[in-house]
Amino acid sequence: MKFNRRHFIKLTGAVSVSILAGSEAKASSKEADEDAFGCLVDTTLCVGCRKCEQVCNERHELPKPQVSFEEMTVLENERRMDETSYTVVNKYYPENIGSLTWRTHPVFVKFQCMHCNDPSCVSACIVGALTKESNGAVTYDADKCIGCRYCMIACPFQVPAYEYEKPLTPEVRKCTFCFNYVQDGGLPACAQVCPREVMIFGKKKDLLRTARCKMKRNPGKYVDHIYGEHEVGGTSWFYIASEPFNTIGFPELESAPPPRLTEAIQHGLFQFLAAPIGLFTALGGVMVFSNFFKDKHQKQITESGDKE
Repeated sequence: MKFNRRHFIKLTGAVSVSILAGSEAKASSKEADEDAFGCLVDTTLCVGCRKCEQVCNERHELPKPQVSFEEMTVLENERRMDETSYTVVNKYYPENIGSLTWRTHPVFVKFQCMHCNDPSCVSACIVGALTKESNGAVTYDADKCIGCRYCMIACPFQVPAYEYEKPLTPEVRKCTFCFNYVQDGGLPACAQVCPREVMIFGKKKDLLRTARCKMKRNPGKYVDHIYGEHEVGGTSWFYIASEPFNTIGFPELESAPPPRLTEAIQHGLFQFLAAPIGLFTALGGVMVFSNFFKDKHQKQITESGDKE
């Protein structure tokens, strides 16, 4: 097919529209939603029974672990979520900073995808395989995924895992926040099964109010910090604890969402379509010069033929 000026203009318009549409979609996904759902975890109530691990495994039909869920010795070693475990419980013996001694009672903490308000994984995904839903969940579409694993690099909580043992059909795996069940009015499996009601599921604004109420009614029981309220721009999971969070497995993170830096650079480059225009101008220049030299060469051939 001959690539002329008309085709070039059509291509320029199509790409420009695509860029604008993508920008609008990404912007709309970040709009704050006061009715988004979340979970509040009171770590002072957790006894490490691992029921949340078991029911999560069953609901999502994940491979059964080599060690039974009734086996508590696995808690002696810190674990991370992987492609076979969307949630894990860890046990900590946090240091009592005041007396430089170790507490006699451990702290149990449940970990899973935090479902950030402004998810780094969503921002990093170049094909839109990850989506921030209006109800708070960050969902994954395996059909779109190309396996670049940028989401794994971008996540400040190191959550997404990859199925390396499946070379033909690998997927990125992580907690889904039981999205389909919540959409139908249900609960996340972990919050539903917990025998001690460590987790409270509900609207995020109500959960924050509940957390502050607990802290106010029990002075000295909790540290003055709701983890997830401000970290990386806020998350859908909130934690309250009796120990400093950096002593019980939580990373110390800034309040600014990580995507802000990369997107600021992108928006600076693409403001007023400056980058696309520059690109297409360069391509247009290449086409002009190519046609110029082609015509000049053809003219030389014609003139040499006339002389003969």
